[in-house]
Amino acid sequence: METIALNDAEFRQFRGLIHEVAGISLSDAKKPLVAGRLGKRLRQRGLTSYGDYFRLLQRESSEHQIAVDLLTTNETYFFREPKHFDFLRQLLQGELRSRPGPLRIWSGACSSGEEPYTIAMLLAEHLGQRPWEVLASDLSTRILEQARAGTYPLEEAEGIPRELLHKYCLKGTGRHEGLFGIDPVIAKRVHFSQINLNTTLPDVGQFDVIFLRNVMIYFNQDTKRKVMERLLAHLRPGGYFIISHSESLNGISDAVKVIKPSIYRKPDA
Repeated sequence: METIALNDAEFRQFRGLIHEVAGISLSDAKKPLVAGRLGKRLRQRGLTSYGDYFRLLQRESSEHQIAVDLLTTNETYFFREPKHFDFLRQLLQGELRSRPGPLRIWSGACSSGEEPYTIAMLLAEHLGQRPWEVLASDLSTRILEQARAGTYPLEEAEGIPRELLHKYCLKGTGRHEGLFGIDPVIAKRVHFSQINLNTTLPDVGQFDVIFLRNVMIYFNQDTKRKVMERLLAHLRPGGYFIISHSESLNGISDAVKVIKPSIYRKPDA
């Protein structure tokens, strides 16, 4: 099968598109990634150049969304960056356990669902009968459909502590052989929603903890500041904001204070 080349001018078009829609800044080094993620789609649509595909996006809103989905999906897995979940476990056993009202956590870039379901397992494990919920949002409609299904290859279960795996996951049989699913008892308390962090946010209420990991590395400084301002308006006083170990809010926001590397707290009112 002949490879379709992505030239520099075409790459600039897609780089501008993804920055306009999602606030993501792609360096020149990401050109092979763009070509790889979109190349298969070109062939599916019977196109012979990335320029033709870009023009197609201007005419078809559904294809525009598919392209955005392909360019914004990131790798994830259960209990990724485990120190964050150790910290959450400590909060659930202490400070957050005594807060009044339902406990609410937002997974701000949930991808295929591993992060919010990890959070849900810990909430179920440590809060007993206390009400809680997880909002899981992403820009990609395609990846949200995967997340809602809550079904994963068995090899992904290796990252889940055995006691949680046995309590909150179900092994697939028959046509689901080789897969496992999240127990519906906790899955129904994870609410998935398409939200673009680069635009005005919907009224999603207030949260005790917000996770936004491995997202801001793709934003420039101005976009980071605007995204943080929007999100922190939804973080309760005394709430926690968690980013990836490879990220920092230094120079981005002084509305939260660092308490551990990659973990921030909003001061009490």
